[in-house]
Amino acid sequence: MARSGLGQDPGSTAAVAVIKRALELESESRYPQALVCYQEGIDLLLQILKGTKDETKKCNLRKRISEYMDRAENIKKYLDQEKEAGKYHKQIKIEENATGFSYESLFQEYLNEAVTEVWIEDPYIRYTHQLYNFLRFCEMLVKGPCKVKTIHLLTSLEEGGGKEQQSSGLKEIKESLRSHGVLLELEYSSSIHDREIRFNNGWMIKIGRGLDYFQKPQSRFSLGYCDFDLRPCHETTVDIFHNKHTKKI
Repeated sequence: MARSGLGQDPGSTAAVAVIKRALELESESRYPQALVCYQEGIDLLLQILKGTKDETKKCNLRKRISEYMDRAENIKKYLDQEKEAGKYHKQIKIEENATGFSYESLFQEYLNEAVTEVWIEDPYIRYTHQLYNFLRFCEMLVKGPCKVKTIHLLTSLEEGGGKEQQSSGLKEIKESLRSHGVLLELEYSSSIHDREIRFNNGWMIKIGRGLDYFQKPQSRFSLGYCDFDLRPCHETTVDIFHNKHTKKI
């Protein structure tokens, strides 16, 4: 790539760096990340091509762009095959105190207009902060781009003094969702342990801590209290799969 005829202007330097990263990721079999870098790098190269007047440089750029488009297309075909076969797996490790992992940042990539139904299996939707977590997750679903009509929640029933709080909180969320044209179906289990979220477009996300992976804010007026991208997280692992047929819980 360094001998492709690109100059040393910031745009060229950025394109070289992104494509180099794409090649590294591909060699490490980190195909989803490689695809993103290829797409970004190709966009940068196309911008450079538009501003290039030298025909020799244009010819070299077109060859490079064509090569990287082919590589990106091959990766995309491979990932699509993996999805069809139910073999797709991506893992994200969230470190202790890490930020930038709001529900929008984590899930938005897997939400599209095909999503009309969601299944959530999480034993810890009991206490006030956990109810707020679930509410924030529902808000994300309602805002789109998906067209969610039904949300299924399977959780455990709080048996202590917080039973009434859990019941009334989920009831209020259910009524609020109904006003937005979304049905919330509730089910309780005393033996539930796994944490899992499924979308009917085939994506399945398993979070070690479920929706409750955010740390308690330092105060009501500290950054991160409202914007969860700024809220420090507890250490956890997120596993993302794709199944052609998503089964109901």
